[in-house]
Amino acid sequence: MSKQDLAGSVMVVGGGIAGMQSALDLAESGYYVYLVEKSTAIGGVMSKLDKTFPTNDCTM
Repeated sequence: MSKQDLAGSVMVVGGGIAGMQSALDLAESGYYVYLVEKSTAIGGVMSKLDKTFPTNDCTM
């Protein structure tokens, strides 16, 4: 399917890790994407973590 075959836009509800990845994947596929999040920042629970598994990298 080429980008000319796609039409319209998509709204992704939720700006967590899954919502952001879905929005990126859809945008790369050629859709216009609207990412909607109820809070003032995106990232979901991930933004509240200090370290990430398995590398223990700092998320700040």
